[in-house]
Amino acid sequence: MVNLGCAKNVVDAEEMLGVLSDRGYRIDASSNDADVIVINTCGFIEAAKQESIDVILEALERKRQGRVRKVVVAGCLAQRYGAELAREMPEVDGFIGAGQMAGIAEMVGDTLVRPDQLFRVPEKPHHRWVDVPMRIRSTAPWTAYLKISEGCDHKCTFCAIPSFRGLHVSKPLERIVEEAERLAKEGVRELNLIAQDSTQYGYDLYKQPMLPDLLRALAQVGGVRWLRLFYCYPSRVNAKIIEAIATTPKVCQYIDMPLQHADDEVLRAMRRPLSGEAYLRILERFREASPDVAIRTTFIVGFPGETEAQFENLLRFVERAQFDRVGAFEYSTEDGTPSADLPNRAPSRVKRARKDRLMHLQRDISLARNRAWIGRDMEVLVESAHDGDLRRVTGRSFRDAPEIDGHVTVPGTDAMPGEFIPVRITGAQPYDLNGVMRTREA
Repeated sequence: MVNLGCAKNVVDAEEMLGVLSDRGYRIDASSNDADVIVINTCGFIEAAKQESIDVILEALERKRQGRVRKVVVAGCLAQRYGAELAREMPEVDGFIGAGQMAGIAEMVGDTLVRPDQLFRVPEKPHHRWVDVPMRIRSTAPWTAYLKISEGCDHKCTFCAIPSFRGLHVSKPLERIVEEAERLAKEGVRELNLIAQDSTQYGYDLYKQPMLPDLLRALAQVGGVRWLRLFYCYPSRVNAKIIEAIATTPKVCQYIDMPLQHADDEVLRAMRRPLSGEAYLRILERFREASPDVAIRTTFIVGFPGETEAQFENLLRFVERAQFDRVGAFEYSTEDGTPSADLPNRAPSRVKRARKDRLMHLQRDISLARNRAWIGRDMEVLVESAHDGDLRRVTGRSFRDAPEIDGHVTVPGTDAMPGEFIPVRITGAQPYDLNGVMRTREA
């Protein structure tokens, strides 16, 4: 299995491996002697699409060399461009669309006995939850992603995700809790809740927002220490959600809320429902409820028609908002999206320069927010020991999501990966912190 793309794809790949293992297939991590390579593709933006195609071509070369027998392409790129890929890559043995992980064992089995190219990509994507309880996890033993819903009902003009991930589908609450309990029994201490839009959880199944209820139910799962919430859509963030994050035990005071822009005209062109001032009011309410909350967001620069003045509005907004973490993307034209037909495209050099300016500004803000933690205490989840120095470890605090945020480095400890330790912060960089371990009695 080769997995590409976001954390949601990580879960899809782990579930496919669970289905295959349940059906008796042996998973070869090295893939040196594999009969079948399954590539779980990403189709989000141009760079991700190209990476997926490159990996498919590499797998097909291994097939030509006789090192593998069959190549199966799964996931987003198969859903979005499957018919085109099937024509251009007849050597691929099977295509299976997004949300169809439950059918991966049948696909793999059929490719091994049939010479023709198999194509199992529904015309309209719809997510099917996998019934097999086991996941073959690829993350560290102490952390896991937990998908609470799939698909998206929003109509952002720059985004193609609904076209290949389908409309929003919530996983039943009791199934999420059961999955969390299984993961906890496997030793998972941190659950990272993911979706296309976490704040929409429950609307389809229960006809009301259920994210606060879900957080409180997951907080009852024994063994879990941290619950972290990703992908909150700003217009659905309400007082109940803020209260649940601020007051529910085990829920990290951390919010991932992609805003995409802050200039009102650009937001309207993106078909985003709120204004920059409304965003600031949401941030203020979060910080009133939880003064230490860590807030992460993402922005798109170079959206068609974005003027220099509108970009300056974004910079002023970022200064006012004082985010802990910011990610930035250069606008990518996506087939089939309304923004693909908009005029006044920004040249690549302009998009790159605007991204650099935004991230330079945020670097100073992040450094200031990190420095505010010097002299304070926090809990750190140890993730690794430095090579050649077993008494120096690196971990993450509640402010640091896996893989995308910073780290905390702590010398003078023999703590093991997966252990939570008390740390006093002694130094700060723009993205990382340094600290010393404290005794639990201190």
